[in-house]
Amino acid sequence: MPIYEYRCGDCKRRVSVFFRSINAITEPRCPNCDGANLTRLVSRVAAIKSEDARLEAMSDPSAFGDVDENDPRSVARMMRKMGDQMGGEDLGPEFGEMVDRMEAGESPEEIEKTMPGMGGGETEIGD
Repeated sequence: MPIYEYRCGDCKRRVSVFFRSINAITEPRCPNCDGANLTRLVSRVAAIKSEDARLEAMSDPSAFGDVDENDPRSVARMMRKMGDQMGGEDLGPEFGEMVDRMEAGESPEEIEKTMPGMGGGETEIGD
């Protein structure tokens, strides 16, 4: 069941066209404008990495060399990249919310104050 990617010359959109089988492949039509002026594109592929390979990629300092630790947006990009490297592991809704807020420019300190369990407002034993 192949899915092919095309660029429509009429509406200029990138579209995916699904065929039920290889034998069913015909002249594709744009699902948006029904145009026949489609140019086939090279589709993206995904490579599955082992956990060791993902951890190895995250330990490479050059992968995160452009991080400005004083810029919440830069740190959020690095965190999102690290989350993507985890290969589908559920990092929880708090992780997503924290990264979204940092991408919006909110500082980690501001986020900690409002997110229970993330260090804000909690006291350590002995305080």
